[in-house]
Amino acid sequence: MRLMTIADVDAVLAIEQAVQAYPWTHGNFCAALDSAYLCCVDEVAGELCSYAVLMPGVDEAELLTIGVAAAHQRKGLGRAMLSAMLEVACARQLSRVFLEVRVSNPGAIALYRRAGFTEVGMRRAYYRNEKGSEDAMVMACNISSHLAPQPRAGEGNNKLSANSTSLPLAGER
Repeated sequence: MRLMTIADVDAVLAIEQAVQAYPWTHGNFCAALDSAYLCCVDEVAGELCSYAVLMPGVDEAELLTIGVAAAHQRKGLGRAMLSAMLEVACARQLSRVFLEVRVSNPGAIALYRRAGFTEVGMRRAYYRNEKGSEDAMVMACNISSHLAPQPRAGEGNNKLSANSTSLPLAGER
């Protein structure tokens, strides 16, 4: 696992467009890189296969997006990326990580629950969908409860760890 660069955006965007019904744009990813967000990617056999964007705040963060290429799903890479983001949040002494997830995405909700996230709210008509809109479940993970190590997928090249406090945010490079 490593920090995303501008050179990765096209590959990340290709995954995003393939796995999300309403994907982020090229501009969204470039803005995240320019805004001091923690933007990470992971590769398997030299192929970019997963990504995540974490927006840190004063003492909390929000996971803005996370994705795994369809060919690499169900192999633990999403869990590994999520775990790495939580480990970095812990190392940076952030107290909680928030996220929104479509209520129609039980697989993602289960992944987040296994990682220690709990439902803390609902945003009505938050996401666009084919019927117009759908609700987003707001979830949060208290980082202090995440101190126990999470399992990682053995396939990715994971270089982020609890000592990643020295990892620069995208805007600090």
